[in-house]
Amino acid sequence: MNISGTKILLTGATGGIGEAIARELSGAGGKLVLSGRRADVLERVSRDTGATVEIADLSDRSQLSDLISSNLDADILIANAALPASGELLEFSTDEIDRALDVNLRAPVMMSRLIGEGMRSRRRGHIVLISSLAGKVATGGSSLYSTTKFALRGFGAGLRADLAGAGVGVSVVFPGFIRDAGMFHESGVALPKYVGTSTPEDVAAAVRHAIESDRGEIDVAPLGVRAATKLSELAPTSMAAIVRRLGSDDFTSEMAQSQADKR
Repeated sequence: MNISGTKILLTGATGGIGEAIARELSGAGGKLVLSGRRADVLERVSRDTGATVEIADLSDRSQLSDLISSNLDADILIANAALPASGELLEFSTDEIDRALDVNLRAPVMMSRLIGEGMRSRRRGHIVLISSLAGKVATGGSSLYSTTKFALRGFGAGLRADLAGAGVGVSVVFPGFIRDAGMFHESGVALPKYVGTSTPEDVAAAVRHAIESDRGEIDVAPLGVRAATKLSELAPTSMAAIVRRLGSDDFTSEMAQSQADKR
């Protein structure tokens, strides 16, 4: 799909990855609508990209409905907003579980359903779901977050099949650990030295490539991380034991503590 001149709805635009995506697609000629909860950040990105701004908390169903209603004519939807949801499941309250499911999963599904209907009728459009490598491999302290990201993978694959031949593409992008900005960077937790990282700009470039080339799935991570992910998919029990011996439990515990206030 040619991005130039298209209307693009981007959620989670106040995070570092969202901001990088906004700049990338603005540079490609897209006309963006940026959504998020922090007005000050949205206004700053808007000034740099010429985008319009819509404040919305996606855990609030009425605000989500309003956001969808005002963007039913979007040519491209990028469902990027997400909550970290790090930690053991038994540490979460019912409200925190509902909030994670609403923001990370329900919102992308509902936006895809209602905005996607218009795309199908016009026989033109593209939907990008931002998942995570945690949507391919789950580790300790990631059960809730991985639930939402695994689900996005299945949802994206099924929706892509539903819309095949209708002129509407569906892509799922799987970032690994991202440096300089985003959830992991903001946590302040140090990665083991053997784990590589990518940049927000790498994710933004992958999103653009997914749209322009109609890619079903794209991983965004160094080769070593992508290889380890593939091995974990093929031999989950063995790889989980290896990862635990390398100290993953300590790392995930630190992540959960640092992100507890974002649930």
